[in-house]
Formats: sequence, C-alpha cells, structure tokens
Amino acid sequence: MKKKTAYNNLNDFINELDKAGEVRYIDQLVSPILEISKRTDSESKSAGGGKALYFRNVMGSSFPVATNLFGSQRRIGIALGVNNLDQLSARIKTYFDFNPPKTLKQAFKMLPMAFEAFKFFPRSYRKGTPPCQQVVLKDDQVDLSILPVIQCWPKDAGRFITLPLVITKSLKTGKHNMGMYRMQIYDKNTTGMHWHIHKDGAHYFNEYVQAGKRMPVAVAIGADPATIYAATAPMPQGLDEIIMAGFIRKKPVRMTKCLTIELEVPTEAEFVLEGYVDPQEHRREGPFGDHTGYYSLADDYPVFHVTAITHRRHPVYITTLVGRPPMEDCYLAKATERLFLPMLQTVFPEIADYHFPWEGVFHNIVIVAIDKEYPGHAHKIMNGLWGQGQMSFCKTIVIVDKQVNPHDTHAVLDTLLTKLDISSDITIAKGILDVLDHASPFPNFGSKLGIDLTKRFRNESPRIEIKRALTRKYLLSHDTVKNLILSDVPGVSGCQLMAEKSMEQQPTQNAIMAVSIEKKLNRSGKAFATDILKLDDLSVYNIFILFDKTIDLGDAPLMLWKLFNNVDPERDITIHNGRVVIDASIKGPTDDHFREWPEELTFDLHTNSPLC
Repeated sequence: MKKKTAYNNLNDFINELDKAGEVRYIDQLVSPILEISKRTDSESKSAGGGKALYFRNVMGSSFPVATNLFGSQRRIGIALGVNNLDQLSARIKTYFDFNPPKTLKQAFKMLPMAFEAFKFFPRSYRKGTPPCQQVVLKDDQVDLSILPVIQCWPKDAGRFITLPLVITKSLKTGKHNMGMYRMQIYDKNTTGMHWHIHKDGAHYFNEYVQAGKRMPVAVAIGADPATIYAATAPMPQGLDEIIMAGFIRKKPVRMTKCLTIELEVPTEAEFVLEGYVDPQEHRREGPFGDHTGYYSLADDYPVFHVTAITHRRHPVYITTLVGRPPMEDCYLAKATERLFLPMLQTVFPEIADYHFPWEGVFHNIVIVAIDKEYPGHAHKIMNGLWGQGQMSFCKTIVIVDKQVNPHDTHAVLDTLLTKLDISSDITIAKGILDVLDHASPFPNFGSKLGIDLTKRFRNESPRIEIKRALTRKYLLSHDTVKNLILSDVPGVSGCQLMAEKSMEQQPTQNAIMAVSIEKKLNRSGKAFATDILKLDDLSVYNIFILFDKTIDLGDAPLMLWKLFNNVDPERDITIHNGRVVIDASIKGPTDDHFREWPEELTFDLHTNSPLC
C-alpha cells in the first residue's frame, strides 16, 4: 500500500489518520490540568499504542488539543509515509553504498547530498498571507494563556509546551537549528527554555552569551508530521533539520519570515511564538515528568520572552505526554533508531543491526549485533560507539553476534544465560551521560557498562564454564531460597527466579535471582551484596539483582526499566568469584549517592516517594 508522504500541515495528517480509523474524538469538556494527560497516558499504554486523541472542547481555550498522534507503529508509519521504518534508512543507505564515506564526519557532511538537498531544500513562501500568520498578536496582545497548554503530571512545576519546534541560528556561522526543548509557561509572555548542555540550541546560545547579545528564537507548534519528527532527531551539529524533513516528505518545506525577529518558521505551522532569550537572565525551571519515567529536577535555565504570537485561523494545539514507556515518544525514537543505522554502518560496517529497548528510555542501553572478524572486535565497537555523537550518552552496550536478532528480547536473554562469563565478559568504563541520568553520583558524567556476548576467537581468553549446565532441576526450590536469604540477609523481603522459561528450554550457564530489599539501618547495596555472596548454599545462582520491596518481581518490563535506570555500573555492580550482585534499588547517602533522587511518575500522590 502506497503511503502519502507530503502532508501540507497538521490537519492534513490528522485527516489521514481519521481515514485510517486511528483517531478517537472526545467531545466532552476536559481540563488541560492533568485530565488530558491522564487520558493520554491510559490510551498510550493500551494495546498497540491505542488511538490518537482529539479533544474538541478544552476548558479555558477555544482551540482543540491533539495528543498521541505518533504513538503506534502504524501511525508513525503513516506520519513518515512508509509501511516500514527501514524504508527510510534504505533510501540513505543506497546513497552511501554508491558514495562510501571514509569517516563518520564525512558521512555527516554528505547527509545533505544523501537527502538530495537541492531537491528538498526549504523554499520561501510567496503567496500572500502565510497560513501561520492569519492571526497576529503583538505587544500587549501577547498572552500565552490563550493556548491550551497542559500540565502533564501532578508534581510538575506548571504547564509545559511539550512539542515545540524551537528554531535558532548560529551567531558565528548563520546556520539554523530546529530542536525540541520543553517550555514551562511562567506568565503571559515568558517561558523557560530547557535546552540541555549537549544540544545545538545551547551551543548557539553560548555564542550569544560570549557576544553579550540577545538571541532571537522562534517556536512553531504544530506542523506537518515529518517536520515535527525532524525536530526530535539527533542531527549532527550544523545540519539543518528542515532539509531532513524535506527528504522524508519528498517535498521541500515552505518557510515564512517572522514578523518581529530575523528567523523563518514553517509556513504551515499551527502556532508560532516569536521572541528572544536574554543571555544574562535565568529562572528556576521544573520539576517536570520526563520520558525516563521520573521527574527531572528543577534547575536554572534561560528565559524566553515572547514578542508575538501568530496562528492559523482555526489552529489545532498538538502536545505529547512522556513518562514510563511505552509512550508516544517511543515510536518517534524508534524512527530515529532506524534512520540513523546506515550512518553508523558507514564507519562501523561490521554492525549488522542494533536495538534500543524501550525500557532503557533510549539512552540507557543498546543491543548491537556485529559480524565479528577478529579478537577484541566487540570491544572496538563498544569504545567506538561511546565516542560517536549521541551514542556517547549510552550507558550500557551489549554486543552479540549477527546471528542473534537484537530486537528479539528472548533471543538476547537466552544468549546472556548461555554464554555470559561474569569474570571476562563485563567491561566498566567512564564517560559522559545523558543529562537525565539520575543514577550516577555526578551530573552528566559517570560509569558505563559493556557486555560482550559474542563467540570467542583464538587469542581471546576462553570463557570459564561452570562444572555443570544449569536446568530447573539443579536449582533449589523457591521456598528454600527465600528462607535462606530471609534468615541470613537482614532487609530482604522476597525473591524470584528470573527467566525460568529459558532454563526449561535449554541448559544455561547462568541463573538470575531477583531480590526484594528494604534499606534500613543504613544498610547499603554493597552490604546486601556482601551478605548474599557469602551464602555458599546459593552458589548455584550467580546473578542477583536487588530491587526495592515495592517492585512486583513478576513484572518483567518494570524490573528491566528499574534495572536500566537505577544503576551506576561502577558503584552498583559487585563481582566476586564469577558471581555478581547488581543494585537496582533507590540510592541515597548510604550508597555514596548525595544527589537528589527523583520521584517516579504517578497520578497517585499518596503512593510515590523516593525514600527507601
């Protein structure tokens, strides 16, 4: 089935979703304070991502609100005009195959050509009044309260614009950037500007800080789906996301000059906020319920002053809700995963495929399948990826052979159970981390974990195999294990054997035990690890993972999410005599973690606390 690629605007896209039966219209009056987000959260976590939601009547505003438009495999395909996301990467790969770059830097420089830049370069609008400027509000007319901006989570600092296309220009090079940075509404004409230190927006902002000049900023809200997606993509610095949008659309994006600043915005935008950021002004922003599933903590960020609001005559306000996966942003992230694979393969042709599990919230773990050719090949890939662009933020890299499908969770788990040698397959390194990582003792910097599950070559140290392959019959009964741990390890409240089905299907080298703990009396994760590893009667179990006692040990996605989010490898992994204990529980000063630990997102204010 041929998909439509070049939507004119957001309404055009919504109409296409409607024809496909992918929109649920809600006519009853709803509040932008939590009610829209509660409904969106429930919908996005339903089977297959649920439906897109269109709220026709929003309290306090005359504009409708659309959410979850990209939140399913089918809808992201409709948005980007493909039946399969790999079709986009195939278009780029075809170009690189004919014009192979020698380095990743060369590959990035060739991207505009791969995107057929001259064909899809943005065009200026020249047909009279642009749709995004059909209504103009300037000076005293500026009032952000006309927008139906939602409050996402109960402990958010206020209402946040969550799908803004923030457009900036380098003071030095004149190059444009379009990024997506949340914006907290402060009052009728100011918002926060939450660009992280590693983002292009922040990089350009620093140029204005050094020059002591105000920075012009334009914010588009709502556009054609390819343009919205492009703002989320981790493009290399200096490459225009609008060209990428044109490549996806197979048609250039029309741009319009702003009225009060020297920037251009997508002509078909629903709303446009024009204004500036003063390099000397910062204000407290946050907390905010983020895509990690936790509240990102409050901090000081630049302030955006709105000098004009323009919009279409009948605009639709588009927003998104992020939180513990699966959510709408998971599908946008999956598009990025597939689109950027051929670029990595230009420098690492041995990479057959890779996969970012949703539970890792896109920066905590990646599984990479390689065509291994020589000793140490897996480590070469680990170190190479930790030095490449946005991949450098990834905390955990698992390397498997190309015969293992990285998207098949069970196949990867089976490989880990049957191959992992704790004494030789685990590497701990250090490097930069995503700003939202909360497990490291230090902001933006910490330890990383590499796991090599590839076959051994000559001149690589052989894996140490335990004396017998484990099956269920070799393991102690659940009650026996529980009694041993409960009686000998203070603070343990329960345990559960993990991956039982895999052990029933084939013998394994490893047995994983999940353990519920409560950190009382200043007992650290290290103390639990020491006590558990002393239990000789449990020597058949060689991997223990510690969780807070509130965690359901039967909920595998929940445990994986906690494991990937809550671990600083250097501090929280204890290895002794081929056995390992991983502390995936909440950390505090007893664990030498003196940063504030964020709260988990929930709409129930009575059951959420970061305290152990």
